[in-house]
Amino acid sequence: MDQNKALSIVKKQITEKRYIHTLGVMETAIQLAEKYGADTKKAETSAIFHDYAKFRPLNEMRQIIVEQQFDPRLLQFNPELWHAPVGAYLVQAEVGITDPEILDAIRYHTSGRIGMTLLDKIIYLADYIEPGRMFPGVEDARELAQISLDKALVYSVRNTIQFLLSRNQTVYPDTIDFYNDLIMKGEDVQK
Repeated sequence: MDQNKALSIVKKQITEKRYIHTLGVMETAIQLAEKYGADTKKAETSAIFHDYAKFRPLNEMRQIIVEQQFDPRLLQFNPELWHAPVGAYLVQAEVGITDPEILDAIRYHTSGRIGMTLLDKIIYLADYIEPGRMFPGVEDARELAQISLDKALVYSVRNTIQFLLSRNQTVYPDTIDFYNDLIMKGEDVQK
């Protein structure tokens, strides 16, 4: 799909602030795809549509999770996670994108999973480090992204888990599994 057409579709679904974030994720995803040898067009499309369902009503997202028989554990965790799998579903149903790699990159951009593909990792990290993000540790993650995609991911996932734990919030099991998968493959970083 043409970039301008994709952006115009997404712009109708999200706020102006989120649209600016989406542009940052798109630019970052393209850069990471070029650096690490992923398909830049798939990275671009995945990034553009990654937050497609971000502002859908919670009741609509809950209904889709139940009706489409997504992981029922989702409903026990923070609704912030819901827009990713629901977004993948809606991008296919409403926009007509059927590429399983693009849909998975959208689906797992908030939680991660065991066995993340290169495209999955790029979208997850691009969402985390895009230029508009400002939080403790983001600069370290950006620096690591220039050295090693997996080291940047370990750092980012660890930072996210520590953030959730510091606020006494639950951590979705797929996120823990994603972190463990990276560590068991020998990835680690001291920052």
